[in-house]
Amino acid sequence: MPLRLTSFLAAAAVAAALALLPAQGVSAQSHSAERKVISRVAPNFPELARRTHIQGSVKVEVTVRPDGAVQSTRVIGGNPVLIQAAVDAVGKWRFAVSPSETTEIVQLTFQP
Repeated sequence: MPLRLTSFLAAAAVAAALALLPAQGVSAQSHSAERKVISRVAPNFPELARRTHIQGSVKVEVTVRPDGAVQSTRVIGGNPVLIQAAVDAVGKWRFAVSPSETTEIVQLTFQP
């Protein structure tokens, strides 16, 4: 295997393992008045973003089932390095119960 590919794979493995560390400097806001967030899961701050001093926001559209569980997510915008951490966290959130399915807009801000 060429040295360049090996280095890349090693860096990717380290980044994936370190992505499991707890988040630092991450805040979240829900921009919808319809459904209250009952339970938030903080995203893990990606190690690659931490090492390269990447910060920014990720905006996610969340479809919430009537029981308050997240049905689906769709990224509206944000830094590609931060997107997966944001989507993984928001997918675990719980919202207040509602008579029907709703769509919420959530923005998570990552700062090292």
